[in-house]
Amino acid sequence: MKKLLLITTAAAVGVGGAATAAFADPAPTAPKAASASKVTWGACPDDGYAAYYKATNAECGQLEVPLDYARPNGKKISIAVTRVKHTDTKDYRGVLTFNPGGPGGAGLVYGPYFKLLLNKRGYAALAAKYDLIGFDPRGVEYSKPALRCNSDFQKPVRPDYNPASRKEEAAWLAKSRKYAQDCTKKFGWLLPHMRTTDAARDLEQIRRTFGADKKLNYWGFSYGTYLGATYETLFPRQTGKFVLDGNVNPDHVWYDTQLDQDRAFERNFKLFNSWIAKWDSKYHLGTTEKAVEANYYKARAAAAKAPIGGTIGPDELDDIVQQAPYYTSEYIPVADALSAWIVNKDPKGLKDRQGDTSDDNSFAVYNAVQAADAHWPRNWSKWHDDAVKLVKQGNRFNTWPNVWFNAPIFYWPFNGGPKLHINARHTSTPTLLIQSTLDAATPFDGVFVQHRELNSRLLAELGGKTHANSLGNQCLFTKAVSYLDTGALPANKRGVDDTCDANPATNDPNPTTVSAKSLTAVPGLPDLALPKIR
Repeated sequence: MKKLLLITTAAAVGVGGAATAAFADPAPTAPKAASASKVTWGACPDDGYAAYYKATNAECGQLEVPLDYARPNGKKISIAVTRVKHTDTKDYRGVLTFNPGGPGGAGLVYGPYFKLLLNKRGYAALAAKYDLIGFDPRGVEYSKPALRCNSDFQKPVRPDYNPASRKEEAAWLAKSRKYAQDCTKKFGWLLPHMRTTDAARDLEQIRRTFGADKKLNYWGFSYGTYLGATYETLFPRQTGKFVLDGNVNPDHVWYDTQLDQDRAFERNFKLFNSWIAKWDSKYHLGTTEKAVEANYYKARAAAAKAPIGGTIGPDELDDIVQQAPYYTSEYIPVADALSAWIVNKDPKGLKDRQGDTSDDNSFAVYNAVQAADAHWPRNWSKWHDDAVKLVKQGNRFNTWPNVWFNAPIFYWPFNGGPKLHINARHTSTPTLLIQSTLDAATPFDGVFVQHRELNSRLLAELGGKTHANSLGNQCLFTKAVSYLDTGALPANKRGVDDTCDANPATNDPNPTTVSAKSLTAVPGLPDLALPKIR
């Protein structure tokens, strides 16, 4: 799931006029039938992934879907899709589609990417059996409309995530209120229809349109596991082979999810600092985890007074460093950049990793989906007190940043929900769940809730610190692909059913012998980085 960002003071702040009426999901356990959707084919995007589309002869288009599935003949929107057609006509398996998480992650390139990845890793025969479908969920990137509310919201330098006074907290609240108002003004008609149940029905339209005589097959990462479980709940008879990696706890959707993350990110932040301390001869940031952490917070405090390179204040620094607790592939580049700044006052590494903050599409969709899916506390003292408590317990790194990443939901024009109860224990094909035991974004305990509610088998990556790592760990990948090919699954042990060890070379990389680029490169594929799982 996408990184979550959160606050601390002691004042309760009112909702400020936000409506609190919930709306019901239409017939959540008995979806209305819909005919196959229309597809308008066109040119593939001429963007950073054009090489993927070209190399796989991908088709690109817009799939028309109902805005409101309770009114299937009413207003239409469209979702962007790519298709890489099967070539094995004798053993055609139907559609295999993907979701990279978020909510808000763009998935258009994933069909072409998987074609290349499967071919390179020796599974060309499997790739030939499926129509590989990539898609941008409703509201995302190339889908129409694309949800964008305020491109200046994350513009640097932002107010410090960690407010030192009621005045500073109020500044973030005002910023969050304005963002919610901007979304309402521009897309108030769309926001109630951004539920995960809507996206699951869009998945069913993909199945009906591209593989109507087959079940849906699916590989979902992070938030994509919740989308997958939602589809299974609504369409159990149409559920084929599902791989769900980096599983969301469906009982904690969504307010409690951020609290779980805050504890897990604190742990992984300390693991990252311990790794830096191990390589102090290279980084010179301290020989113990505590020393490295102290140096980080000293640099953070200095950035609050004088932004690094003019654009990296304490929030921006937190955002850059948070990538390492997400993915161990970021250990080396983040540590290199921190060391260059703290030791030598060279800001280039941090500046290079700052990224573009002008496109708020993924942030807008993230808030819209989570706001619509479930009820959120409408008393600000609840948010505030939970954050203060977590910080007092030692969860300093991610707690307040996470509040502010979600705070626009506090001012949303409606209080969403009710939350869908995930229950798909009777699908004919068991689901393969994959989970890393030290995943920060989707903490390990939550997968057992998912496991309880699905007909599933659980494959754990022991000691894995990277979020949703089925593409990065060859053992996990091989077992997942074997399942998609032959249906092979471990025996049901009513807990962890099978395991893979984390790869030490990537889980705890040696910065003196390994390059940062080698940790994310896929040999033989175009020299392009796939967007990270969120």
